[in-house]
Amino acid sequence: MFDLPSLEAAARIVYAAMPPTPQYSWPLLAGRTGAQVWVKHENHTPTGAFKVRGGLVYLDALRRGRPGVRGLVTATRGNHGQSIPYAARGMGIPVTVCVPRGNSTEKNAAMRAFGAELVEAGRDFDEARERAAQLAAERGLEMVPSFHPDLVRGVATYALELFRAVQDLDTVYVPVGMGSGICGLIRTRDLLGLPTRIVGVVSAGAPAVALSFDAGRVVTTETADTFADGMACRVPDPAAFAVIQAGADRIVRVTDAEVAAAMRAYWTDTHNLAEGAGAAPLAALLQEQERMRGKRVGLILCGGNIDLDLALRVLAA
Repeated sequence: MFDLPSLEAAARIVYAAMPPTPQYSWPLLAGRTGAQVWVKHENHTPTGAFKVRGGLVYLDALRRGRPGVRGLVTATRGNHGQSIPYAARGMGIPVTVCVPRGNSTEKNAAMRAFGAELVEAGRDFDEARERAAQLAAERGLEMVPSFHPDLVRGVATYALELFRAVQDLDTVYVPVGMGSGICGLIRTRDLLGLPTRIVGVVSAGAPAVALSFDAGRVVTTETADTFADGMACRVPDPAAFAVIQAGADRIVRVTDAEVAAAMRAYWTDTHNLAEGAGAAPLAALLQEQERMRGKRVGLILCGGNIDLDLALRVLAA
C-alpha cells in the first residue's frame, strides 16, 4: 500500500496544515478499565476528526498528478465530507458532498462552512454514495471514494504518531466504518515491525464488517441502524476488507447503549466530548475489561463531531 518513507512524506503534508495530535494517559480511564490506557485524540484536529489527514494527502496528490480536475464529488456522513473541502481550500477546486437525508445538522453546517456544496440524497450513506456517483457522471466531476490509498496514507499518520510516542502497546482499539482508520493502523504497525494487536470496533446495529470478518468474505446488510454514524456501513469496501482480514486480531461489536456509556465515561474521566464512533473503542475495551486487565492499550478517539441535542441526551442519561 505504501512504505515508511511515503508515510513520513504524508506526515510532512499533514503537519503543514496542523500539528500532531496528543496521546494522553488518563488515570480515571485506567481505573475504570483496569488497563494502562492511552487515548489518541483525533478529536483535536482542525475538523474535529481524523479524516482531515486523508483529505490533505489525497488533495496534495491530486494537485501534483492531475492539476486539471474540474471539481470533486464525494459521499459522507460528515467527517470525510469535511476533510475534502478543508483540504481543497485555496486550490480553486469546487467540492460537492452528498449526504443522506436527515444527516447531522451540525456536520452539514461544518461542510458548508468549509466551502462544500451539499446534496441530500438517500436513506443512508450507501445510497448517498450512489447519488455521488451519478453526479460525477452527470457533471464531469472526479469521484473521491471513501477508501483510497492516499486517504489511508494520510490517516495513517496518526498511527505513526501513536506508535512512536507510546512504546509496547499490546492492543489498539479502533472504530471501523469504510476502513481507512483501521487499515492505516495495520499498515503502520507492520511497517514498524510491531506485535501490537489491532482490534476493530463496529456497531451491533451495523455489523457488516464483523459479519465479513467472521465469514472470510464481504457480507453486506440491508440496514445500518446506529446513532454512531461513523460506523454506519452496510457495504464494506473489498480492498479495505482484505487488509482488515489479513491484519486485524478481531472485530468487536458494541451496542448503542455501550457507546453512550463510553461517551459519558469520556466526559467524566477526561472532559472530552466524543462522537459515537469516537467512543466505540472505549466501549469495546469496557466490554473486554477482564481480558485486557493490566495491559497497555491504545484507544482511537477518532472524532468529536456530534450534534448538541444528541450529546445532551446521551450525557444526561
